[in-house]
Amino acid sequence: MYQLQERSSIFGKMLQPFINFDRQLFQLINQQWSNSLLDALMPFIRNQYTWVPLYLFLLALVLVNFRAKGLWWALFFLATFALTDLISAQLFKPFFERLRPCNDAFTAPGARMLIPCSGSFSFVSNHAANHFGMAMYMFLTMKNFAKPWIWLAFVWAVLVAWAQVYVGAHFPLDVAGGALVGMAAGKFSSHHYLRQFGGLKTA
Repeated sequence: MYQLQERSSIFGKMLQPFINFDRQLFQLINQQWSNSLLDALMPFIRNQYTWVPLYLFLLALVLVNFRAKGLWWALFFLATFALTDLISAQLFKPFFERLRPCNDAFTAPGARMLIPCSGSFSFVSNHAANHFGMAMYMFLTMKNFAKPWIWLAFVWAVLVAWAQVYVGAHFPLDVAGGALVGMAAGKFSSHHYLRQFGGLKTA
């Protein structure tokens, strides 16, 4: 624990006022804005395996409607996920070395942990980056095919990000940073997909 705190000191000194606000907001979401229904739902929402049926549905949808173009869409979709994961886990977390709420001396005593405490670093949230990346990619490539429900992709990403704070896995700034990383990655991958294949749309 001491080693983790020492390694996170650079991040703390640079952004201490933001961190103080972030800790207070975490306590509101994790402890005060809670109830038994959300306690049951939020671990389910943030679980990646919960959304496997959605991924399979998207795969079937684009393959049935667009064949080879849909296959390329799916490959770029997976590449978006991989890119956000790489940036979050290999670049941001080792650089900032921020402690998770369950390891932070100020928030750990009162944190309600609805999932096991992780020893990895916290900024940015991989879950938020992954889901906002996929949401941005879906929106930009499918907006002409899936109106108007394509906006639900961002609702989905927000729910997953909120759940990460609620269950005690991340601070709010962790998921906000992850959202920005994800949207940038999703815009990058969608730009290259659209340049090569164009958007998905009905004839």
